[in-house]
Formats: sequence, C-alpha cells, structure tokens
Amino acid sequence: MLKFISLSSGSNGNCYYLGDEEFSLLIDVGIGGRTIKKRLLSFDIDVSKIDLVLVTHDHIDHIRYLGSFSEYYCKPVYATEILHKALSYHPCTTGKINSCKRFSYLNQSFTVKGVSITPFEVPHDATQTLGYFIDFKGVKFLFVTDLGAINDDLLRYAGMADNIIIESNYDIDMLIHGGYTPELKARILNDSGHLSNDQTAEVIKRIYHKGLKNIYLCHLSENNNTPQSATNCIRSILKQIGVDVERRVKVQALPRRSPFEELFDF
Repeated sequence: MLKFISLSSGSNGNCYYLGDEEFSLLIDVGIGGRTIKKRLLSFDIDVSKIDLVLVTHDHIDHIRYLGSFSEYYCKPVYATEILHKALSYHPCTTGKINSCKRFSYLNQSFTVKGVSITPFEVPHDATQTLGYFIDFKGVKFLFVTDLGAINDDLLRYAGMADNIIIESNYDIDMLIHGGYTPELKARILNDSGHLSNDQTAEVIKRIYHKGLKNIYLCHLSENNNTPQSATNCIRSILKQIGVDVERRVKVQALPRRSPFEELFDF
C-alpha cells in the first residue's frame, strides 16, 4: 500500500513522506529526527527503512534538521549542484551531509527501485528552489511547497499528475489587512515569495484534467490564511469549470503541526 504522509507543513517546519513496503522517501527535513521517528511509528513505518531524502530549498523551515538527520541515518540526500553547494555552507548542514550527497539535474529523471523522480525549478527567494514530479510505479505526484509565481515547468508537470501537493500560503485580503510589516508583505507578494489561494486556484484551473484525483494544499500561513479559505478557493474554481468536486477530485488543506495520511491502492 502506497502512503503519502504530511508530517509537518508550514513555516514551523516541513517534512513529507511518500512510500510503500519496497521504497520510501522524505521531502525536506524541517522537523527533528525524533519527531519524524515518532510520527512515522504511529503509522507503523520505521524511519530507518527510508531510502532517500529530497531537498526543495535551503530555507531553514525545510532543512533545520537535515544535517543531524543525515549524520544519524546516513540516507542519500538528493539536490542539484547549486543547492548542495549552498547546503555545504549552511549552519544546519555544513559538514554533515558530505557522505550522503547525491546530485540531481533539472528536468532530468532519475529512477530508484522503480520510482521515477524529476526535479524542476520554481521561483522563490532561496538559493534555488525545486519542485518534484514523482511517478511512483504509475501513481503520479507533483510536489511544490514554496514558490512565488506560476511557471511553465510547474504547469507541465502538474498537467501530468494524479495527485498535487502545492502551496496555498495566504488569503490576499488577510495578508494586506493583517499585522505584517510592509517589507514582509512585499516579500510574500513578490514573484519570488509565496503563492496565494487565488494563484493556486489559477494553477488548478489551467491544468485540470480528468485524471486529477487529489489536491493537497500545503504551507498555509498561520496568520494570513485558514484551511477553509484555502480549500473553498480551490473548490470554487473547480465548480466554475464544471468539475463535480465531491465526486471527481478531493481538495484538502494539510495541517501545520500534526500528521496527515492518505493511502493509495495500486
């Protein structure tokens, strides 16, 4: 049985699990190894059996514990040469993942135990930010956790995915009228910042296809969004294009600090 588990999602820390009995991976290690171990055990998953780690970018909420996790479990850590170079100087990872380092290349697939993984670049204010298209033995996933604008690669890979995990960071009205400083608001609104609910809905509108089964909204802001606002925005755009949301596609917001599990039967 294939499992997708969001272990944590948001600026408090990001970590996602995807795997079955034969192969499994983590995307980002923004929460502690003990927390990862405990949360996976609640789903009868042994963290030591994980095959590899994918890194999206070098912001601390995504790599805070990557160094210590790598030192303890010695799992291959995949990222581009640009991103690995940044990790080699980051205080959370410097000197800690050298023996685990594996290189991936933009828009070039690599395969491990029958699972195909393709990294692609998205706009965000990190050294480099990657999304991932994962073909897990025929079940296809898109992961994009932080980005400020829609680009062609995002649309291309999203159009091939059965299941989309995508950022829906803020409600525009809540952000504009909220208590953040003007500088922070500008950073979030920038094309290298974060996606709003409306922007995420635009992605779904542009790529929707009949094979799309699940939309998981990640990295919701604690101060400038709500799960209801984010999911309602996506459901509304789907209804506008004639999609029966209850029957055709499931839309869910991932919790920030608690795990969420979805099972997929091959």
